[in-house]
Amino acid sequence: MSEIEPNVIFSIENLNRDYICALDNLDMEKWLACFNKQGSYTLISNENESKGFPIAFMLDDKYERLQDRVTQVTVIQNDSTEHYQMRHMTQLTSIKDLGNNRYQANYNFSIFYTQNLVEKSELLCVGRYEDIVLVENGASFIQRKAVVDTNVLPRYVPYPI
Repeated sequence: MSEIEPNVIFSIENLNRDYICALDNLDMEKWLACFNKQGSYTLISNENESKGFPIAFMLDDKYERLQDRVTQVTVIQNDSTEHYQMRHMTQLTSIKDLGNNRYQANYNFSIFYTQNLVEKSELLCVGRYEDIVLVENGASFIQRKAVVDTNVLPRYVPYPI
């Protein structure tokens, strides 16, 4: 296996940073900008993923559905969603060169949330990201799959993880 170029690692890490900053700031347009036009996003439990069950918490299997997710959060449900503050902690665990400027990157994550900004912060979920990233003049997600360790989350989740 060949060594991954430092500039590739830097680009992938910057993409992950942009992604988590967008969500922590509830900026869905910046979240969408992390994906290329072939992009997809899945939020699924580890149990369903490991058993090959296609049942997911969120399944945005093409870019148009990612756009719908932004509209859902910012327009359709904006006044009816119980908003909360997220804080993402991530750790890059591996990068593999897939060829053609595509890389598989894996991260561990833990996400905390605070309701109403006056209550105590609690753990929303832990898990891993399984990404396919295109690195050309920066980096963008072809696929981001968030695999959470548990089958039940402590609250309704309107935002991507």
